[in-house]
Amino acid sequence: MKTIPAWSIGKITLQNPLVLAPMAGVTDLPTRLIAREMGCALVYTEMISDKALVFGNKRTLEMLKLSDGERPVAVQLFGSEPGVMAEAASMVRELKPDIIDINMGCPTPKIVKNGEGAALMRKPDLAAAIVEAVVGVAGGIPVTVKMRKGWDRHTVNAVEVAKAVVEAGAAAVAVHGRTRDQLYSGSADWGIIASVKRAVNVPVIGNGDVREPGDVRRMLEETGCDGVMIGRGALGNPWIFRRSLHFLLTGEVLPGPGAGERIRMAIRHLRMQVDLKGERMAVLQMRKHIAWYLKGLRGASRVRDAINVATGAGEMVDILESFLASCGEIC
Repeated sequence: MKTIPAWSIGKITLQNPLVLAPMAGVTDLPTRLIAREMGCALVYTEMISDKALVFGNKRTLEMLKLSDGERPVAVQLFGSEPGVMAEAASMVRELKPDIIDINMGCPTPKIVKNGEGAALMRKPDLAAAIVEAVVGVAGGIPVTVKMRKGWDRHTVNAVEVAKAVVEAGAAAVAVHGRTRDQLYSGSADWGIIASVKRAVNVPVIGNGDVREPGDVRRMLEETGCDGVMIGRGALGNPWIFRRSLHFLLTGEVLPGPGAGERIRMAIRHLRMQVDLKGERMAVLQMRKHIAWYLKGLRGASRVRDAINVATGAGEMVDILESFLASCGEIC
């Protein structure tokens, strides 16, 4: 059996290269805890608005609930003003996260129109100023950056931006191999990840089109990156971390989870959400998670329809348990 070398971001040691990507509306505490249980080495919160945090927005503050069971954990902030980002980072510092991450990769129009997220790829000087401001108040907590390949095919500048933010103090960079204009279409360019890795002297995390254990090893080998960040490939599929870790250690591809394991995990995830957020919010937020867990199972569309009109967690559990009981016949 092979061994997997540990690596570090600043003073934070990571036991394997597997990283859960920050995803808005997805990577809340229960999702992060499950990913860590499955072997993921580092998890990220949903992206947190600097202004919403500074202004004391209740929902934003709730998104910052951390647990010792998920560490190491990175809190991701987004914004476009160095001063506001520094103030938000000062507040986050009091929560003692393992890493503070700065979002320079979100492609959604409502974010980029404010000069935030991937819009910062067009302003390397401002990107560097934000990193410098956050590093200045982080109190020794490593500050990292998640970015994209560039703004569009005419502005492929991940190497330039990476150099700028590392010079400003970033302890690592994560690179998604698509431009902002691509959103999530087309293929991720892993070549740009390799280019960034060659250009900077800090750890580089690759991101984009990692859906199977073999993709993890291939990205490591083709790009030389230190970490592999998995986003959409982990939706309803936390087993990708366990299976990828096993594959890296043994070269053996474990089978994916069976229907029963997927349904039971959906029920457990729902109960974790209820404990954290209360029944009403859990019911609303778990609809998409349950759809992801059940994707591809025979009879799942009928179950999804029932889940989407369920009004209580108990009703959802009953629907899922009934589906579980019938799975020997239809799944």
